[in-house]
Amino acid sequence: MTTKLDYFSAVAKKRPWQAVPVTGGPLVDGAEETIFRALAIRHLELPVKDMLLEGLKRDLPNTPGLIASIESNILDEERHDLALNYVAQAHGIDEKAEKEALRIRQAWIDHPAFPMAKVAVLERSLFFTILPFFRFNGDKGLRTVASDISRDEICHAYCHTQICEEMGEKYGESLNKLRKMTALWIYDKLGKSSNKWLDKDFWLRQSDSLFISGKAPELNESRASTMPSFFETNALNLPAYGRA
Repeated sequence: MTTKLDYFSAVAKKRPWQAVPVTGGPLVDGAEETIFRALAIRHLELPVKDMLLEGLKRDLPNTPGLIASIESNILDEERHDLALNYVAQAHGIDEKAEKEALRIRQAWIDHPAFPMAKVAVLERSLFFTILPFFRFNGDKGLRTVASDISRDEICHAYCHTQICEEMGEKYGESLNKLRKMTALWIYDKLGKSSNKWLDKDFWLRQSDSLFISGKAPELNESRASTMPSFFETNALNLPAYGRA
């Protein structure tokens, strides 16, 4: 029997934080181009907010806490956008990657899938590869921002995935193709590496696994950190961050 998600409990596990400027430090050798591409995906933060607002206009289930969880998650998106823009200011940007990311953003906006389904796929299949990539290959400021955003995204991804399940929404092959295209673009500058955190196929595999099953066993090493991903947590026992 599947445990029903308590939306109130999920939201209650969030921890308040503020986006603050960061300083740029050294990135892991070989990760720089991919970090710039992944950072350019920040342009999807505000469209995610718009997708959630559009989702609120639909005929949603009356499950207690469902609407409140969406409204809470909407408030987080602008803070995520601001925090990632601070990182971009500290490290600079790749102009070509920025332009390409804007085209990818438009493809997600234009896709006809149910807005909540698009958000769920973005969060669990893409954001939850990008955030660990930042953690293992970024400098201190980027790791901190990734950790802060992950605390929110654990709630977001779980709630939005659960909403789609309650509504019987299917993600569909077209949305999966867009997900694959986006992941391939993000990690395309990586090659084969004995360091899995710099291995292209490793990260593409994680995105595939998260889309198909919501799990990424090969990322379980992050359990030991203060930044577990949503697939490493129990629905009603989301982690309390910052504890020893």
